[in-house]
Amino acid sequence: MNKSVMLKWLQEGNIHIPTTLLTHYHTLKLNEKELVLLLQVLAFLDKGKEFPTPSEIAANMSIDSVECHEMLSQLIRRGYITIIDGVNEFGIRFERYSIEPLWEKLIDQYIAADKKEEVEVDHKKETDLYTCFEQEFGRPLSPFEIETLGMWLDDDHHDTVIIKAALKEAVISGKLNFRYIDRILFEWKKNGIKTLQQAQNHGKKFRSYQSSNKEQEPEAPKTKSVQFYNWLEQ
Repeated sequence: MNKSVMLKWLQEGNIHIPTTLLTHYHTLKLNEKELVLLLQVLAFLDKGKEFPTPSEIAANMSIDSVECHEMLSQLIRRGYITIIDGVNEFGIRFERYSIEPLWEKLIDQYIAADKKEEVEVDHKKETDLYTCFEQEFGRPLSPFEIETLGMWLDDDHHDTVIIKAALKEAVISGKLNFRYIDRILFEWKKNGIKTLQQAQNHGKKFRSYQSSNKEQEPEAPKTKSVQFYNWLEQ
């Protein structure tokens, strides 16, 4: 291949296309023709051609200038492209295309999708939490218990991992009730415990402390045995 041809090809340059645009353009209600037209406008802008004509854009596509003009008008009306008026340093008025509205729509779509995924993850965590409690209690939770779980999550802002750890501590201690679990969560929050590892370490220390206290307790004095008289044998 001729080097001059290769050089011309390299000088054509490249455009940076966010992968998110290629994977989410349909959610922005764009079809393939409209996407390619937007990419053509982006390519012209990168080359310094800020206001290409419909004929110039259509020359790089499989549509004519009339259809290109109509598509551009629709994209402007729908808020994907805007035309900016300005005055250059020589006092000459000019017009140029801007696709910032497209990027703004794409960012909004991405944030919305991320929030939706976050909500779904939180909902799954909460569902798993309720299921975990019902399995440990061996029964469906009462309305009061469901409300208490909701308060731990929404009002006290306890993480589901921490609540599950408190449930486990209650099971180990043999005190499986909501009042005891609430007390554990209160103590952990007061002591700044926010991670599972911190909760596990605190639980071990507490059980070790209880165990050592039991060992140090003096034995109860032995009571004098009293002979039992069985009246039924008389």
